[in-house]
Amino acid sequence: MTFAFPVVPRYSEIDQQGVVFFGHYLTWCDEAFTAFQASVGYPYPEMIADGVDIQIVHASLDYGSSVHWGDLVELVVENEKVGTTSLTSRVSVRRRSRSDEGWSDAVTVQLVHVCVDASAFTKVPVPPRLVEGLAAARA
Repeated sequence: MTFAFPVVPRYSEIDQQGVVFFGHYLTWCDEAFTAFQASVGYPYPEMIADGVDIQIVHASLDYGSSVHWGDLVELVVENEKVGTTSLTSRVSVRRRSRSDEGWSDAVTVQLVHVCVDASAFTKVPVPPRLVEGLAAARA
């Protein structure tokens, strides 16, 4: 299953260089991951109700090209690895200018989330429901 989350770069997200300010990519990734999580059958509010939360403990961004105001953008989210208490995801920020024909990868982001108790914020295992949803998405 390929999960793509559309984003419309807003004028306020563009910096003085005429491209998306780097911090906004992480906001987009957070929104895309939350939608991805819902798409695999375990929406974030349900996970919280089950007493589990997730926190980003690592994020890395590799830039290939810039995203400009007016570009068409989609974030493709893929699960790379599920550990005991963590999961690693790859988010490809793809862009297409209104004058171009094809999509190109602009930024590649790697995110590592750790599952924690929603009250105590201590590590807990990745919930089975999330593990199963992610496994089904890979199939």
